[in-house]
Amino acid sequence: MPTCEYFPFEAVRTNIEGAENIVRAIQEYDLSVSTVVGISTDKACKPVNTMGMTKALQERLFIQANLRCPHTRLVCVRYGNVLASRGSVIPLFHDQIRRGGPVTVTTPDMTRFLLTLDDAVDTGFAALRHALPGETFVPNAPSARVLDVARALIGNRPVEVRLVGIRPGEKTHEIMVSDEEAVRTVSRGRWYAIRPMLPELLDTRSAESPALSAELSSATDVMSLTDTTTLLTDNGLIAEDLEPQTTVAFMMAG
Repeated sequence: MPTCEYFPFEAVRTNIEGAENIVRAIQEYDLSVSTVVGISTDKACKPVNTMGMTKALQERLFIQANLRCPHTRLVCVRYGNVLASRGSVIPLFHDQIRRGGPVTVTTPDMTRFLLTLDDAVDTGFAALRHALPGETFVPNAPSARVLDVARALIGNRPVEVRLVGIRPGEKTHEIMVSDEEAVRTVSRGRWYAIRPMLPELLDTRSAESPALSAELSSATDVMSLTDTTTLLTDNGLIAEDLEPQTTVAFMMAG
């Protein structure tokens, strides 16, 4: 994500121009494409960084494209951090622990939504099977403190945790569904579906009652250290014979 702050136009080319190229190809060449699923991120909700801003526009492009490509259903999925995915914090923490530390954490109160790889794939398949044109599918994912993720991975090893501050364009808490979107967010089994704001894309299901009364934030219903450890253990990301340490010595980066 910080890379996009240093090379913002590359994010524009990938997330905005790339999406537009897909839509134009379908439209201009009359391609027989039944469904397009755009992969977005929680950073697109109330975006404060380049990646989130360009992903938010990617969502809008795909949603509006249902009017340009009436024979193609275009939908989106929006989710958080996939456990141990490339570039995520868990491989970084593993590497830092392997080197003997320190494990670098931005702030002690930072939270993130955590999804397993299966959760992420299931969300894409759910949107492919069930989403109506212009809907954005969102998983009801658990959230955890990044500090607790570090504690769980460290276990009882004598490894220091060092606070280094927020990186460029980073939020303390992520939001999966905003206040403004909550009023048009409905339940779709294990997922939420954000209905499109364009009235031309709404159908009889638009009368469904909202499933949320407020924004869906990673700061709400945060998992305990024990639950975080269990989630990581169940996904094979920490050794089962190590107990998480309950105290951490902090050193502020100078």
